[in-house]
Amino acid sequence: MTTAAQEFLRWATEKSADLKHRRILRKNIDHYDHSLLKILPTYSNYEVARERSATIRHDAVEHLDQYLLQFEAKIQERGGHVFWAETAEEARAYVVSLARERGVKRIVKSKSMVTEEIHLTPALEKIGCRVWETDLGEWIVQLRNEPPYHIVAPAMHLSRVEIAELFREKLGGITSDDPKELVEAARLALRGAFFSAEMGISGANFLVADAGLVAITTNEGNGRLCTTLPKIHVVVTGIEKVIAHLSDLAVLWPTLTTAATGRMLATYKTMIGGPRGPDEVDGPEEFHVVLLDNGRSELLADTEQRDVLRCIRCAACLNVCPVYQQVGGHAYGTTYQGPIGSVLTPHLRGPEFDHLSYASSLCGKCTSVCPVKIDLHHHLLQNRRNTVRKGRRPLSERMAFRGWRWLMMGSGRYAWLSKLGLRAIRVLSGMGANPLKKWTEYRAAPEFPEKSFREMWRDGDV
Repeated sequence: MTTAAQEFLRWATEKSADLKHRRILRKNIDHYDHSLLKILPTYSNYEVARERSATIRHDAVEHLDQYLLQFEAKIQERGGHVFWAETAEEARAYVVSLARERGVKRIVKSKSMVTEEIHLTPALEKIGCRVWETDLGEWIVQLRNEPPYHIVAPAMHLSRVEIAELFREKLGGITSDDPKELVEAARLALRGAFFSAEMGISGANFLVADAGLVAITTNEGNGRLCTTLPKIHVVVTGIEKVIAHLSDLAVLWPTLTTAATGRMLATYKTMIGGPRGPDEVDGPEEFHVVLLDNGRSELLADTEQRDVLRCIRCAACLNVCPVYQQVGGHAYGTTYQGPIGSVLTPHLRGPEFDHLSYASSLCGKCTSVCPVKIDLHHHLLQNRRNTVRKGRRPLSERMAFRGWRWLMMGSGRYAWLSKLGLRAIRVLSGMGANPLKKWTEYRAAPEFPEKSFREMWRDGDV
């Protein structure tokens, strides 16, 4: 059985050599970059928006217990239900039990990374429910029976031609790869699901404590159809999504949309606070909020790294990450990819994913674009340190670093061994061997100087 680390290396090797995959990814990220460059000048000061967003999210994380209880009370006042799920298993069990008790057979889902995190759809399908993803990108990858490739753009790795071929196979009647025709085909295929579903499931961008509202932002309108047409609406969200005040959305919504899509605002902004009232014309008859912990409380207890919980899932860090741009989203083998996934996943899923903290160049670009100013590349280093401190690295690696430390602590032995190593490389190379085979597999062989810098300094050559 292969480990998660071995799977990452296999995917990374395959995808970094796939020029077609890299072209599609580069094209889509270039489009995002172009949009971002056009929208940033419309801010009087985007850095101030980032600073205010970071302050709002910092306050929310520091007072998480207080704001969550306030949010719960407001929801319950309006007749809604709040369930606290400590684990993914508890969250799945609650939604599955609710669907079974209400006789639900058809479910529509708005985009939700948390439901991906807890693998909710397979659990519902196991009891006989038909589940439709209704976000266009999510629906495309569902048709392909694969997980999302990107936090915001689940089908970023596919070209229009590939999507047209998929629709032709699954839906029929597709005559071209024109985006309008493809979107219309998706709309027609999903329309019946919206009107027949007994349950709608969504995530949440933010949970507003003082108003008791779930705030959702989408560009396609599918979110509102999922939350208003079915009789039952279930929100599945992480406990970290709470914010203190309704007025905070005036800062967070534009900042989120800018960082995520390069636009000032998404098309649809929706706020939901409970089931349909007696004088309201739409909305669900039942409203449930599942607040998922699943390791977040342990991260909250870590004062050094708890600011990771500020994340608003904009995926800006993925779009600038040189590693993500080479290997793509599926290589990570996790719900959350890229720098934020590499930081967060070891905390949520344990030591099996420690390797992700090493899947980084530590260039710092992720930190520079994060709209809530999470020090991502610093946290990657802290994760590595934690892994070493807990003895979770191979013995051979630990011994190698101890040897390296011993070598670097003595200038004399460092100089002697450097000279010995260089001489050995030259002798072996002269015999036809390649002692640097691993290094030169993907790189040009370095040219070794006749003298070391130490020798040049001693001889007055520098």
